[in-house]
Amino acid sequence: MAARTPASVEEVAGRLREIAAALPLADGVAVFNRLYLTVTEAVRDRLADGYFIDPPAVAELDALFAGRYLLAVAADSAGQEPPACWRPLFALRAHPGVHPLQFALAGMNAHIQHDLPLAVVELCRRRDCAPAGVEQDYHRINGVLAEVEAVVREQLLPGSELPGCAELLTHLLGAWSVEAAREGAWSAVQALWELRGLPTAAQAFATMLDGSVGLLGHALLLPLVPYDNHGDHGDHHDGGDRSAHDRAGRTALAADAERHEGGAGPGTAAAARLPEARNRTADGTDAGGPNRLSEPAGPISAAGSAG
Repeated sequence: MAARTPASVEEVAGRLREIAAALPLADGVAVFNRLYLTVTEAVRDRLADGYFIDPPAVAELDALFAGRYLLAVAADSAGQEPPACWRPLFALRAHPGVHPLQFALAGMNAHIQHDLPLAVVELCRRRDCAPAGVEQDYHRINGVLAEVEAVVREQLLPGSELPGCAELLTHLLGAWSVEAAREGAWSAVQALWELRGLPTAAQAFATMLDGSVGLLGHALLLPLVPYDNHGDHGDHHDGGDRSAHDRAGRTALAADAERHEGGAGPGTAAAARLPEARNRTADGTDAGGPNRLSEPAGPISAAGSAG
């Protein structure tokens, strides 16, 4: 991993831009990648304005964190399986019955609830400090995410491309939140840190976390519209047959679910279960408005980046 981890936040942004340039806008991984790029740009801007207590530590965490997503992308590009937490997103990235909002949530779910705890523990090992030493800045990032969360939610809510799914997506938004995911991730950080002297137990916990987060990814990506209800599906990002790709994706998901049948163990349930609903609604959101995902990648609002 060390050889692939970006050296700076700016390098992270550059590599995310390279991924964006290589994928069509509608690709599920591309949807999450654009979201992640705006997060990275927001954190980069805050590193320079005194927002964080320890900017060098936050910058290092940002690079370690991004490295895990970049490894998943590299594995998929090489024809290898990404970690279990990422498999649902990569398997269903071309399914037209999955809404872009679902792709964004599934990507955040994998990256926050699995990759983030491992990245924080790695940072603490490198800096020879306990997680408490980075906790304040960890929670300050929540403020960066909150600044743009409502804007992102509004932009990704459905227009006319999947009629009738706005209510379902509103419920989905109410059942999954970035804040709850990051709180669950912090619980996983504390568990992993306590297990640092027991490598076998720590690895077992990490494996269970990977699988349980992947199971939640399956739920987040449940297609809202059956594939067969769509006529001409267009070309997949690699030029192949999208129907065949979808069948392969469903086969992969079924096999993955079978491997993890039984769900998360008791040690991972708190970090990976679907968080409690936060009573979010679509008030003030024009669910029938245009879908803005067809726009070029870039900042979501003039105020900054997304989380």
